[in-house]
Amino acid sequence: MRRPHLAVLAGIGAAAATAVFGIRAVLTRQSAIARRRIGKPLGEDSLDADRVWRRALDGEPVELLVLGDSLAAGLGAERRKETLGGRLAKGLGRRLHRPVRLRTGAVVGSESPDLDGQLALLPSGYAPDVAVIVVGGNDVTHRLPVSTSTRHLRQAIDELRTRGAEVVVGTCPDLGALRPVPQPLRRLISSLSRRLAEAQTETAREAGAVPVDLRRAVGPMFLDDPDAMFSLDRFHPSPLGYRRTAEALLPSVLRAAEIALSARRASATR
Repeated sequence: MRRPHLAVLAGIGAAAATAVFGIRAVLTRQSAIARRRIGKPLGEDSLDADRVWRRALDGEPVELLVLGDSLAAGLGAERRKETLGGRLAKGLGRRLHRPVRLRTGAVVGSESPDLDGQLALLPSGYAPDVAVIVVGGNDVTHRLPVSTSTRHLRQAIDELRTRGAEVVVGTCPDLGALRPVPQPLRRLISSLSRRLAEAQTETAREAGAVPVDLRRAVGPMFLDDPDAMFSLDRFHPSPLGYRRTAEALLPSVLRAAEIALSARRASATR
C-alpha cells in the first residue's frame, strides 16, 4: 500500500506535468498566431547600403562593419540611408569629418551561431576599424540556449579583435514590444530577451567589446509608439525605428572609431 505522502507527491507531479504540457500547448498555438499575423510582407532581402558614405570629405575612409540579423541588415528601411548601417555610416562621417566605408555582413533571419559564417565570408585581409554586432531576436524566438548565443558572440568578438577592430554590441531588443504576439507569449519572450541581453552585455565586456543596451535605450519608444517605430509587418523597425536605434548606438560607435583611428595614427608614425 502506498504511503499517503508519496501518493500526494505523485499527484502533485502529475498535475505539474499536465500544467507544463498545457502551457507549452498554449505557447505553441500563440507562436503560430504570431507568425500568421506578422507574415513576410517585407520579403527576406534588405537594401544594399554598402558604399563609401560622405565621400566628399577628406581623409582615408573609416572602415565600418555591421554583422547580425535583420535589424543589423536594415530590413524594413525604405532607402539605403535609412538602414542601420547607412545611418551609422552617415552619422560617423559627419562627426569625424571623414568618409566611412560601410560593409554589411548581416543577413536576414540570422541567429548568433550564424555570425561564424558572416565572418568567414569576409576577405582574409579585411581589417575594419569598427564592427557593430546586433543579434539575438531570432535566438529568442527560436528558443536557442543563452549559453549557445553567448558562446558564438564571444567567438565573433574575439575574431574581430584579432583583426584589429573595436567592437560595439547592440544587445537583444525588448521583444515584449511586438504587438502581433499575443499574451502570455509576449510576456515570456520579453523576459527571455531581457535575460539574453544581460548575458550579451556580460559577454561583450569580458571580451573587450562595448555593449549598448537597446532594450533600455530604445525599448520604451517601441512600446509607446509602435505605429511609428515599426514597419508594416509590426516586427521590424520603420525608418524612424532605425533612426532611434542608430542614435542609441552612435555615441559608442564614435568612441570606438576614435580609438581605432588613434591606434592607426600611432602605427603609422612608428
